[in-house]
Amino acid sequence: MRTQTPTPMTPSFYGGCDFPARPSLSVLEQQVVWSPLVNPAVLLIDTAPSFLPSPPPLAPADGREGPEGLYAIHEAYTDAQVLYLTGCDVGSASSIVLPLDSDLPDRLQAVLRFWHATNAGQVPHDARVTPYQRRRMRQMMQAADGRSNGATYREIAIAMFGSERIASEPWRTSTLRDTVIGLIESASALIEGGYRRLLRHKRKA
Repeated sequence: MRTQTPTPMTPSFYGGCDFPARPSLSVLEQQVVWSPLVNPAVLLIDTAPSFLPSPPPLAPADGREGPEGLYAIHEAYTDAQVLYLTGCDVGSASSIVLPLDSDLPDRLQAVLRFWHATNAGQVPHDARVTPYQRRRMRQMMQAADGRSNGATYREIAIAMFGSERIASEPWRTSTLRDTVIGLIESASALIEGGYRRLLRHKRKA
């Protein structure tokens, strides 16, 4: 494995790369181009060493040029964002660069998911976000959406848990009231940039 010094780059505050968006598409249809400094699942692609057997090249489906190289979503695996590093031959590039940094475990899992996808195998689950976290995030977004539209904590709780459960105990001391407030506070933290932590596995201190 050869070492490579990455090209200096500065991601935006939000963790993505600043590329023009298509005005005709809604925000849900826009392609998010992540910075590899923020998302370790971005695969860094380079030309394979000439002394190794030549695997098939990883041709991109659609790309956007940046100072670091060509950003693209791989056509065989739509969840895989790749970055063809500056100077590599995109038409024959088939090697993945793995910096030996603290994100290596996340990068290895991303490579494994990509390898299974491109070899028609069963793609391993992306374990960076657990099923419990996904369920909680749905509740967080529901609560935050209600709050941003002027709903009270009680109204949000009724929408989420039902009026009977809310009426079963005094509202001021209700555990469901605390739950709703906690969901909204957690959602606000995600909205303000905390969502970037979801792109990495939680590390033990």
